[in-house]
Amino acid sequence: MSQGLHLSQRMSQQMVLSPQLQQSLALLQAPVLELKALVEQELQQNPVLEESTIPDETNEEREVRGEDAAAQADPAEPPADVQFDPATEKPSESTADPFDQELQQILQLDQEWRDHFSAGSAQSRQSPEDEERRQFMFDSMVAQTSLQEELLEQVRMADLSPADAQIAEMIVGNIDDRGYLQSGSNELSFATGVPAEQIESVLKVIQAFNPPGVGARDIRECLMLQLERVDRQDSLEYRILRDHFDALGRRRFPEIARQLGISPGEAQKAGEHIAQLNPRPGRITSPDDNSFVVPEVTVTKNGEDFVVSTNSDYIPHLRISNTYKDLLSQSETSSEVREYIREKIRAGKFLIKSIHQRQDTITRIAQEIVKRQREFMENGVAHLKPMTMVQVAEVVGVHETTVSRAVSGKYILTPQGVFEMKYFFTSGLQTSSGETMSNTSVKTILNDLISAEDKGKPLSDEELVEQLLGRGIRIARRTVAKYRAELNVLPSHLRKSY
Repeated sequence: MSQGLHLSQRMSQQMVLSPQLQQSLALLQAPVLELKALVEQELQQNPVLEESTIPDETNEEREVRGEDAAAQADPAEPPADVQFDPATEKPSESTADPFDQELQQILQLDQEWRDHFSAGSAQSRQSPEDEERRQFMFDSMVAQTSLQEELLEQVRMADLSPADAQIAEMIVGNIDDRGYLQSGSNELSFATGVPAEQIESVLKVIQAFNPPGVGARDIRECLMLQLERVDRQDSLEYRILRDHFDALGRRRFPEIARQLGISPGEAQKAGEHIAQLNPRPGRITSPDDNSFVVPEVTVTKNGEDFVVSTNSDYIPHLRISNTYKDLLSQSETSSEVREYIREKIRAGKFLIKSIHQRQDTITRIAQEIVKRQREFMENGVAHLKPMTMVQVAEVVGVHETTVSRAVSGKYILTPQGVFEMKYFFTSGLQTSSGETMSNTSVKTILNDLISAEDKGKPLSDEELVEQLLGRGIRIARRTVAKYRAELNVLPSHLRKSY
């Protein structure tokens, strides 16, 4: 039976995002420091863009320039070739403008953005002292070395033979960022052909390096190494780690006490001392320890009102270069150069519009958050109200996915502290009074109940359900167990103090 080739047709729907729309979405989703990097990258790639220092101008100068731009521009024409509507997230392309009209629109757009950023900078302009402190903070930041780099430096300082130094470098290469050795001596011996005894001997040298506990193969060895560093091999804590580690992990202090001939209280106290050791010694030198966040939005109280302001200090103020606009208007400029400049100007216009759209969208979303969470701003986490992205999207006039992108990775500085903007979007529970309470508020109350409990008789999940019901919060036991786990709180039989 022969098989032949045949043709077939199939219809399917597929959404394809244009490069410009992808850029707009990337700008909307990027946190402020990442946005700064993206804008600086565009400044390098697009020659017609330049950063404006926003010089101070008199009102008369601004009015003259505004009148000139308004006289030259055609108000009937759209402001840009491609417009981004966050409500529909679909680009709409208009027909190409005549050359003269397009040039005048560019001039008008540049003027509008000069005025916009001038107004913004006038409100948030910092004093020389504030700017000096801010610059000092950035100048004081240093690049932190990795754990492997620090260990290799200690290898070079150690009194090792060339052969052992080479083995030490191989061992360091198998230590992860937590400080643990990922391969055993036998595995390394099989991979390198070096005797396991020699590898074990060099490993002992590395385990004497800083930070204490580095080079361990498991958490038990890591904690024991830290006690050995301070000569506590004869301590109760060391004996518990060496002989009763499994029972310690299950917090079976009465069992440990019986086997060691001590009281349960003494066993628990030794367990508390062990808990103060560092189970991840490599994190001490991890670059993540230097991470910090920059609030995207700041909320301040002014009288009885809360004022929302976006952080524009890190975003370069862009404009279209006058040099390229003049070159575009010169008749002797070749058509190829003119088309290249026009394309770059279109890209620059769209970037500037997208940044403004991003800032405006985030501001409106933050204003709606503050409006709905006024009690939180006044009184704290216990007064957080349930709120969904759909509710905010309807008021702001954008799609729910736009709200999700706008708050992703963004932080807001409130009178109650710095919070991730996603923190305010939470589901809720119905109380006996008919009101709704956010699950974050319920978790706060649950944590307060556990903190105030009798440590000798900790509250079970059923008892916590009864306590919450007494406060008008009806909640299932499995939900209490879920919230307790999210709060990193142990079950009642593991919280008991002896």
